[in-house]
Amino acid sequence: MTTIAVDAMGSDHAPQVEVEGAVLAARDYGVAVQLVGQPALLERHLARQNANSLPISIVPASDVIAMDESPVKALRRKPEASVRLTALQVREGKAQGMVSAGNTGAAMAAAKMELGTLPGVDRPALASVFPTKRGTPAVLVDVGANVDCRPQHLHQFAIMGEVYYRVMFGVARPRVGLLSIGEEASKGNEVVRETHKRLKETPLSFDFVGNVEGRDLYGGDVHVIVCDGFIGNVALKISEGMVEAIMAMLKEAMSSNLTAQVGYVLSRQAYDEFKRRLDYSEYGGAPLLGIRGVCVICHGRSNANAIKNAIRVAAGFSDAGINEKIEKELALVAK
Repeated sequence: MTTIAVDAMGSDHAPQVEVEGAVLAARDYGVAVQLVGQPALLERHLARQNANSLPISIVPASDVIAMDESPVKALRRKPEASVRLTALQVREGKAQGMVSAGNTGAAMAAAKMELGTLPGVDRPALASVFPTKRGTPAVLVDVGANVDCRPQHLHQFAIMGEVYYRVMFGVARPRVGLLSIGEEASKGNEVVRETHKRLKETPLSFDFVGNVEGRDLYGGDVHVIVCDGFIGNVALKISEGMVEAIMAMLKEAMSSNLTAQVGYVLSRQAYDEFKRRLDYSEYGGAPLLGIRGVCVICHGRSNANAIKNAIRVAAGFSDAGINEKIEKELALVAK
């Protein structure tokens, strides 16, 4: 049975959503879950879930790293922090992956410090899943782990993102694009132009389609889109805000008059489907690609469904041996 360690103290609503998500994952996916945090508090929440028969255990952790703390400084000052001990479970082989909805920087730092990086990886990268109009997911990498990147970093992101998409979503030859301000190879800054050249010249197995623009993220024609973490994080946050605004405006418009209210009732099923397709919690979280282990990082506002799906993603990542495949692809490129 695959075991996933969960930082149970990290999210905005910890530990309730972590406990509820762990229970859902253990019931629905047959995954064993370790909840890392304050035992008394976790036991209280578990008692409300009727989870005695489920493979859920508690790993004691006395400290918590707050959202506004400096990640590296906090990890040094708090060696018993829940996120560090969560990563330690993976390093010691007691769990096959970790999930955290806490301080993103602390989760990334803990994963890198305790697990290290794969051979051939200079910098791990966060890969976030986006819905598209075709109904197939798109992956944007990096979405915040690396603000400043060099061409070799983006090159590695492309390889890791392609392997992740190919294995997790079952696409034999994912279409990979490089995010730029125009489709022409001459467009973009120096880093983008050099990365484009490297990807075109590298004898990789995937389908590099060249430069793509921001609108292509939701089009569904490209499976993996590569960019630095600064641009990726801006795109991610704009998308989150856009979804919230669209849902609020749609709800307001549908309840503004009697005709609209009748239409709202008639179209409730379509509205719910639209909402579900845009629901970030269905995708769980963003895997940190390139580390010696499995780490999925969730939004701080994650609900139980997001934690449940993050556990599913972490278990699937481990079971599919994605790290071994990434290591193999990078070794081929290095030759």
